[in-house]
Amino acid sequence: MSEQRQEHNAGNKGPGPGAGGPGRGPMGGPMGGMGGMGMPVQKAKDFKGTLRRLMGYLRPQRFKLLAVLVTAILSTSFAIYSPKILGNATTKLFEGIMGKMKGVAGARIDIEGIWQIVVFLAGLYVVSSIFSYIQQFLMAGVAQKTVYGLRNEVNEKLGKLPLKFFDSKTHGEILSRAVNDVDNISNTLQQSLTQLITSLITILGVIIMMLTISPWLTLILLLTLPLSFIVIKGAAGRSQKHFKAQQMELGKLNGHVEEMYSGHKIVKAYGHEDISVAKFDQINERLYDSGWRAQFVSGNIMPLMSMVSNIGYVFISVVGGIMVTRNAITIGNIQAFIQYSRQFSMPLVQTANIANIIQSTIASAERVFELLDEKEEVPEVSGGLEIELAAPRGDVSLHHVNFGYKEDAMLIENMSIDVRSGQTVAIVGPTGAGKTTLVNLLMRFYEVNEGSITVDGADITRMKRGSLRSLFGMVLQDTWLFNGTIRDNIAYGREGAAEDQIIDAAKAAHADHFIRTLPEGYDTVLNEEASNLSQGQKQLLTIARAILADPAILILDEATSSVDTRTEVHIQKAMHVLMQGRTSFVIAHRLSTIRDADLILVMNQGSIIEKGTHNELLAQGGFYADLYNSQFVGGGLQQSVG
Repeated sequence: MSEQRQEHNAGNKGPGPGAGGPGRGPMGGPMGGMGGMGMPVQKAKDFKGTLRRLMGYLRPQRFKLLAVLVTAILSTSFAIYSPKILGNATTKLFEGIMGKMKGVAGARIDIEGIWQIVVFLAGLYVVSSIFSYIQQFLMAGVAQKTVYGLRNEVNEKLGKLPLKFFDSKTHGEILSRAVNDVDNISNTLQQSLTQLITSLITILGVIIMMLTISPWLTLILLLTLPLSFIVIKGAAGRSQKHFKAQQMELGKLNGHVEEMYSGHKIVKAYGHEDISVAKFDQINERLYDSGWRAQFVSGNIMPLMSMVSNIGYVFISVVGGIMVTRNAITIGNIQAFIQYSRQFSMPLVQTANIANIIQSTIASAERVFELLDEKEEVPEVSGGLEIELAAPRGDVSLHHVNFGYKEDAMLIENMSIDVRSGQTVAIVGPTGAGKTTLVNLLMRFYEVNEGSITVDGADITRMKRGSLRSLFGMVLQDTWLFNGTIRDNIAYGREGAAEDQIIDAAKAAHADHFIRTLPEGYDTVLNEEASNLSQGQKQLLTIARAILADPAILILDEATSSVDTRTEVHIQKAMHVLMQGRTSFVIAHRLSTIRDADLILVMNQGSIIEKGTHNELLAQGGFYADLYNSQFVGGGLQQSVG
């Protein structure tokens, strides 16, 4: 990346604080229960368009979705019908008791009839549970297959995006879209969608069953609905601002903890422990206050809903009791109606809650689709027109190259260079001069706006990117090692490398000795940040990896600027072995290390303003001479220029 782009991404440490993704709870989990009613919801810019596109991913599973709908209807219908059957048992029991109390001849409790109803009722519950199980099983498969395909698309897309996309986005934002947003879609498809279907069927079914029992009692219950909606809207509106404050404070707390943890040595060195703890306490106190208020207000929704429901129960009980005394309704139907009224309120709350979740899910889908719609890299050469270099020599030429990260702001203008095989070319200049940008153009991480770049006379746009990049080996100032053994990290340079080749590369890089002094030798496992090795040891491993790759062209970003003098000697020796017989581009920070370069390119503001050998450039007394002399002001002061 260019120096400007590196500065832009310098703070990227992965997902940012509170990166739970839209529509997720305070700790990054999916919203659920009553608390979700007051959660701040991110809304999609194009809800209908994004919903239609998301439905397109479900189209291959349409038959399974139809089966889910059928099983949901059956499961819910059996569950809804059960209270009516139970009411019949209560009516039989009540009539038998009342007949005995009144001394009616032949009056008895129909135990056999009651047992038949109970067995039938138990069968309904079992069948309802079976259909519910089938529904959940089918929906889990639909959700996971759908999200599996979406994840694959996102993964393939990330592999096709140009470097400028990653330069313009923080790592946390990209990870949030690829992980959190996709997980949010998965959770909604698997949980909330079936819950929404069940809730809607329950609401409709309960209303139908209540109407069959008593239209008047149903009207009384429905009259309490406006009051329920007022309660939900008022409590959710008040709690939302507190949930928003909670999310904001949680993000600050996570950011503070991450910052203090990653820099704990600096905190201790400067004695800022008390200040750090005091700041943590301040943020934590605000988080506690907003979290308490959010949970208290949203937690009141259910008691308030219960209060409204109880008001309805009172009216239903009074009116229902009067109707029973007048033989207008059976006592079993009153019991069933009360059960239905209890079943009626919860699906309403769940539907309102799920509506919020779906809003945030569509927003997540929109963010994922924005990623999938990003402009990809220029397509690879195809149709047998690509060029393969069987025996690359390492001749590199730039012909009138123009390049800018933005079309209206050129960084490199009319650059022409000819580098012969085996030459060492040093690139120097102040920060932002375009040194790293030039390297990115050589490896085709970016496409030139005008002009051309050739390797051994072949235009790099006629070569597949994988083939082109296999010609290059890179040793950068910032080492990159992954979590694995030292052997695996060195072998990363060449697929299928043998054990003796790995050891020979380590010996050539002067790394074999220190590797064998480690407890596990080449089997030593590096942690995620490779912090169990020193900076110099890590650099030697990257050089061994480059030696194993045996590239035709080397790119070296000054690898000794952050190590001690003794380690620097080892690294310089290893790099000298590595550069033998190869074309090398050296991005120089310490100008004293490039005196023997075959060609020195001095860059400033994207242009090559001077070029020549070290002695030639000093003799000119120009920009390079000023840079070189500035590093030795005051008897050996060395400062970085790149």
